[in-house]
Amino acid sequence: MSYLRRLWAVWRIEYIETASDKGTECIFCKLPSESDENALILMRSDRTFILMNRYPYNPGHLMVAPYSHVPSLELLDEKETKELWLSVNKAIEVLRKALNPDGFNVGVNIGRVAGAGFEGHVHVHVVPRWNGDTNFMPVISDTKVISDSLESMYRKLKKHF
Repeated sequence: MSYLRRLWAVWRIEYIETASDKGTECIFCKLPSESDENALILMRSDRTFILMNRYPYNPGHLMVAPYSHVPSLELLDEKETKELWLSVNKAIEVLRKALNPDGFNVGVNIGRVAGAGFEGHVHVHVVPRWNGDTNFMPVISDTKVISDSLESMYRKLKKHF
């Protein structure tokens, strides 16, 4: 029989009630001013850019962001919205060509409670998936195995953009 285990961490309520992003620099506003290689930016267009996630769920985990610092999709104008989704399509196309994944997770976390790490700047995650890319490591040792370095993956993907 399975049952829900609870870990009481009552000392966290103070953090939860006062947590804010004050003093946290927005990476999606900062990184476009850096070189593509330093920022892991794979493609720039007029209104959006595609970059690699420095803390990937899987090799090739990309993010697509508008240059506009807005917290939600509906705040983008029509041109930004169109270019954002065209850039997501481009990311998927390149990942298919370069890495041959079996599928993708594509998602947007809007708001802190939805998991947004940078809730003030909306962005889209594009995560390639392969049959068998999950294993016992996260369950047994709370460890995710990433099979390629960021630098190596950057070189593999950059040539396709």
